[in-house]
Amino acid sequence: MPEGDSVLQLSRRLQFMTGREVLHTSLRVPSVALTTFDGEIVDRVWPYGKHLFMQFGDRILHTHLKMEGTWAVHRVGDRWRRPGHTARVVLHLADTRPIEVVGHSLGLVRVFPTDHYHEQISHLGPDVLGEEWTTGGREEARRRIIADPTATIGEALLEQRNLAGVGNEYRAEICYLCGIHPARRVADVDVDHVLDVTRRVMWANRDAPVRVTTGIRRAGETTYVFGRHNRPCRRCRTPVQRAMLGERIIWWCPACQPPAPDYVAEPVVPAGPVPRGARYRR
Repeated sequence: MPEGDSVLQLSRRLQFMTGREVLHTSLRVPSVALTTFDGEIVDRVWPYGKHLFMQFGDRILHTHLKMEGTWAVHRVGDRWRRPGHTARVVLHLADTRPIEVVGHSLGLVRVFPTDHYHEQISHLGPDVLGEEWTTGGREEARRRIIADPTATIGEALLEQRNLAGVGNEYRAEICYLCGIHPARRVADVDVDHVLDVTRRVMWANRDAPVRVTTGIRRAGETTYVFGRHNRPCRRCRTPVQRAMLGERIIWWCPACQPPAPDYVAEPVVPAGPVPRGARYRR
């Protein structure tokens, strides 16, 4: 699942683009379909939270992976490993044999002037993995979170206007490590501790090929509660529970992360129609 560390690593893998000339552009999204970067030089590639930016002179290409997005790199003429209809961005870059960079199933593709960059990201909170986190970013994220004390801490962590980069997997694991239920109100939790754990866990994974919060890299043992519904808590063996919080699923251990006394779990329901006769475990 793409989160801030995923996009940071993606940006690093795409640094080879810097300094190369664009030979061909195909942006397969109606709003930018006529845009071309042909003849331009790739000046810079960088992440901000879950967002990826590429600068071509006086314009920036802004993309977001959302849930299904991915980037592929190969030589022009090589067979694609994903269906062609999923391509949203196709760039050919100069090399002895031209390089093809393809963004598949991207949730967002747009282009704006370079000098509008700060305005375009002004709605985002500080990047948890950004350089500014230790020079005022953490304090700004704290200010934004505590500004709405009635919000749940789970929703506050996913709100990219508070802090950029946390996704659903990190949200679940951060709340577990802090011993708090995701539906607890901001006013009832130690926000400073939550932010410190958030930075520590994400920073530890910034270079990791496999995201790990338990310290164990073996398959199936990398998370405490995320994706582990009805499986025993790794600490106390109580079955992990799940429910909906807003539009996303939360996971928690009832013993290690007790909910508020008045908490009522909203059952998880199928995303689509349930086949006739089928039963869905809630």
